[in-house]
Parts: sequence; C-alpha cells; structure tokens
Amino acid sequence: METVFYVLIGCRAATGFENIARFELGGDRDFAYSVFRKLEGTTESRETDSLTMQLVETKAGLPYNLKIISCTLDQLESNCRMITKEIFKHLNL
Repeated sequence: METVFYVLIGCRAATGFENIARFELGGDRDFAYSVFRKLEGTTESRETDSLTMQLVETKAGLPYNLKIISCTLDQLESNCRMITKEIFKHLNL
C-alpha cells in the first residue's frame, strides 16, 4: 500500500473534536512537511482551542498523526488558501 499524507481540520463540538475537512497532499513527504511548516497557528495545546490542523500520514491503511497545531478562524482561512495554492503549484508546475 502506498503512503499518503493529508492535513485534517478539526473543530471542537459538544461531543469532542470532529473532523470537518481534509486536504490530500499525496505521497511526497518533503512536500507534505513543507506545506505544514507554512501554516499559521500554535503548537501549544490549550483547553480553549476550537480549531486544529493535523498532518497525518497513512501507511498500510493506518493513520499516524505527525504534527498538530491550533489556530484561530482567521488563521484557518489563511491556511486553507495557502494549502490550496501550494497543492495547485505542486500539481501544475
């Protein structure tokens, strides 16, 4: 099975964190890490965090959380724009 990387967006709900979106980054580890390093947010976890972004690697069908950040709604907006732009460049240039 191939290795696949993706960014998972989570939102705090009454029942805990729910995954609300996912950006597929493909199988290129260097590309996945370079995109995640560009994200705005903090690596410090707090009880009040409402939005998270996780870098996940799937190997042999099993997901492994590699990195996680917490972000504000404004940072999430900026991050989604940046990820979309980076994926577009990666696929087309």
